[in-house]
Amino acid sequence: MTKIMFVCHGNICRSPMAEFIFKDLAEKKDVLQNFSVSSSATSSEEIWGEIGNPVYPPAKAELLKHGITCEGKRAVQLKKSDYDKYDLFVGMDNNNIRNMMRIFGSDPDGKVHKLLEFAGDGGDVADPWYSRRFDTAYSDILRGCTALLNTLTPNV
Repeated sequence: MTKIMFVCHGNICRSPMAEFIFKDLAEKKDVLQNFSVSSSATSSEEIWGEIGNPVYPPAKAELLKHGITCEGKRAVQLKKSDYDKYDLFVGMDNNNIRNMMRIFGSDPDGKVHKLLEFAGDGGDVADPWYSRRFDTAYSDILRGCTALLNTLTPNV
Protein backbone atom coordinates (compact mmCIF):
# COMPACT_ATOMS: atom_id res chain seq x y z
CA MET A 1 0.00 0.00 0.00
CA THR A 2 1.32 3.43 -0.97
CA LYS A 3 0.85 6.04 1.74
CA ILE A 4 0.46 9.60 0.42
CA MET A 5 0.32 12.84 2.42
CA PHE A 6 -0.81 15.95 0.56
CA VAL A 7 0.49 19.13 2.20
CA CYS A 8 -0.32 22.84 2.08
CA HIS A 9 -0.04 25.77 4.46
CA GLY A 10 -3.23 25.42 6.51
CA ASN A 11 -4.84 22.11 5.45
CA ILE A 12 -8.19 23.77 4.79
CA CYS A 13 -8.06 24.43 1.01
CA ARG A 14 -5.58 22.86 -1.39
CA SER A 15 -4.28 19.80 0.46
CA PRO A 16 -7.71 18.50 1.51
CA MET A 17 -8.94 19.17 -2.03
CA ALA A 18 -6.02 17.06 -3.29
CA GLU A 19 -6.71 14.33 -0.73
CA PHE A 20 -10.33 13.93 -1.77
CA ILE A 21 -9.76 14.43 -5.51
CA PHE A 22 -7.08 11.72 -5.45
CA LYS A 23 -9.35 9.37 -3.48
CA ASP A 24 -12.17 10.00 -5.97
CA LEU A 25 -9.91 9.32 -8.97
CA ALA A 26 -8.48 6.17 -7.36
CA GLU A 27 -11.95 4.91 -6.50
CA LYS A 28 -13.14 5.45 -10.09
CA LYS A 29 -10.07 3.56 -11.32
CA ASP A 30 -10.83 0.79 -8.76
CA VAL A 31 -7.41 1.11 -7.10
CA LEU A 32 -8.28 3.05 -3.92
CA GLN A 33 -7.52 -0.06 -1.83
CA ASN A 34 -3.86 0.32 -2.90
CA PHE A 35 -3.52 3.70 -1.20
CA SER A 36 -3.71 5.38 2.16
CA VAL A 37 -4.31 9.09 1.50
CA SER A 38 -4.20 11.96 4.00
CA SER A 39 -3.48 15.67 4.09
CA SER A 40 -1.86 18.05 6.54
CA ALA A 41 -0.62 21.59 7.16
CA THR A 42 2.87 22.96 7.58
CA SER A 43 1.49 25.63 9.93
CA SER A 44 -0.62 25.46 13.07
CA GLU A 45 -2.80 28.44 12.12
CA GLU A 46 -5.92 26.34 11.49
CA ILE A 47 -5.46 24.04 14.49
CA TRP A 48 -6.72 24.96 17.94
CA GLY A 49 -5.57 22.52 20.60
CA GLU A 50 -6.45 19.04 19.40
CA ILE A 51 -9.19 20.17 17.01
CA GLY A 52 -8.46 21.56 13.57
CA ASN A 53 -10.75 23.73 11.50
CA PRO A 54 -12.92 22.05 8.88
CA VAL A 55 -12.30 22.42 5.15
CA TYR A 56 -12.84 26.03 4.12
CA PRO A 57 -16.44 26.40 2.85
CA PRO A 58 -15.56 27.61 -0.70
CA ALA A 59 -13.11 24.68 -1.12
CA LYS A 60 -15.77 22.28 0.15
CA ALA A 61 -18.31 23.83 -2.25
CA GLU A 62 -15.92 23.45 -5.20
CA LEU A 63 -15.45 19.76 -4.41
CA LEU A 64 -19.22 19.29 -4.12
CA LYS A 65 -19.68 20.85 -7.58
CA HIS A 66 -17.74 17.84 -8.85
CA GLY A 67 -19.59 15.30 -6.71
CA ILE A 68 -16.80 14.94 -4.14
CA THR A 69 -17.43 15.16 -0.41
CA CYS A 70 -14.87 15.94 2.29
CA GLU A 71 -17.24 15.69 5.23
CA GLY A 72 -15.55 15.28 8.59
CA LYS A 73 -12.08 16.41 7.46
CA ARG A 74 -10.35 18.70 9.91
CA ALA A 75 -6.95 20.37 9.68
CA VAL A 76 -3.96 18.52 11.13
CA GLN A 77 -0.34 19.60 11.32
CA LEU A 78 2.51 17.73 9.65
CA LYS A 79 5.00 16.31 12.14
CA LYS A 80 8.61 15.21 11.78
CA SER A 81 7.55 11.68 12.80
CA ASP A 82 5.27 11.51 9.72
CA TYR A 83 8.33 11.11 7.50
CA ASP A 84 8.70 7.44 8.44
CA LYS A 85 4.96 6.76 8.13
CA TYR A 86 4.39 7.87 4.51
CA ASP A 87 5.86 7.04 1.12
CA LEU A 88 5.15 10.40 -0.56
CA PHE A 89 4.69 13.95 0.66
CA VAL A 90 3.09 16.07 -2.04
CA GLY A 91 3.18 19.85 -1.55
CA MET A 92 1.21 22.42 -3.49
CA ASP A 93 3.89 25.10 -3.91
CA ASN A 94 7.52 26.01 -3.24
CA ASN A 95 6.70 27.41 0.21
CA ASN A 96 5.13 24.08 1.21
CA ILE A 97 8.25 22.24 0.05
CA ARG A 98 10.51 24.61 1.99
CA ASN A 99 8.37 24.23 5.13
CA MET A 100 8.28 20.43 4.83
CA MET A 101 12.08 20.42 4.62
CA ARG A 102 12.20 22.62 7.73
CA ILE A 103 9.92 20.18 9.59
CA PHE A 104 11.69 17.01 8.39
CA GLY A 105 15.22 18.41 8.46
CA SER A 106 16.05 16.62 5.20
CA ASP A 107 14.58 14.24 2.62
CA PRO A 108 17.03 11.33 2.46
CA ASP A 109 14.55 9.01 0.73
CA GLY A 110 13.34 11.50 -1.91
CA LYS A 111 9.75 11.45 -0.65
CA VAL A 112 9.00 15.19 -0.97
CA HIS A 113 7.55 16.43 -4.27
CA LYS A 114 5.45 19.23 -5.67
CA LEU A 115 2.10 18.07 -7.08
CA LEU A 116 2.49 19.57 -10.53
CA GLU A 117 5.87 17.84 -10.99
CA PHE A 118 3.82 14.77 -11.82
CA ALA A 119 1.98 16.73 -14.53
CA GLY A 120 5.31 17.64 -16.09
CA ASP A 121 5.54 21.34 -15.36
CA GLY A 122 6.56 21.64 -11.70
CA GLY A 123 4.59 24.85 -11.20
CA ASP A 124 2.66 25.86 -8.12
CA VAL A 125 -0.98 24.96 -7.55
CA ALA A 126 -2.89 28.25 -7.57
CA ASP A 127 -3.63 29.36 -4.00
CA PRO A 128 -7.36 30.12 -3.72
CA TRP A 129 -6.98 31.66 -0.26
CA TYR A 130 -5.68 34.80 -1.96
CA SER A 131 -7.13 34.57 -5.44
CA ARG A 132 -10.60 33.27 -4.41
CA ARG A 133 -10.36 31.10 -7.58
CA PHE A 134 -11.26 27.72 -6.17
CA ASP A 135 -12.11 26.57 -9.68
CA THR A 136 -8.54 27.24 -10.82
CA ALA A 137 -7.12 25.44 -7.79
CA TYR A 138 -9.44 22.51 -8.50
CA SER A 139 -8.27 22.34 -12.10
CA ASP A 140 -4.58 22.42 -11.09
CA ILE A 141 -5.12 19.79 -8.42
CA LEU A 142 -7.13 17.52 -10.71
CA ARG A 143 -4.37 17.70 -13.34
CA GLY A 144 -1.69 16.92 -10.76
CA CYS A 145 -3.63 14.13 -9.03
CA THR A 146 -4.51 12.51 -12.34
CA ALA A 147 -0.84 12.50 -13.34
CA LEU A 148 0.25 11.23 -9.90
CA LEU A 149 -2.29 8.38 -10.01
CA ASN A 150 -1.22 7.46 -13.54
CA THR A 151 2.43 7.47 -12.39
CA LEU A 152 1.62 5.16 -9.49
CA THR A 153 -0.66 2.84 -11.48
CA PRO A 154 0.90 2.71 -14.97
CA ASN A 155 -0.64 -0.63 -15.95
CA VAL A 156 -4.20 0.06 -14.80
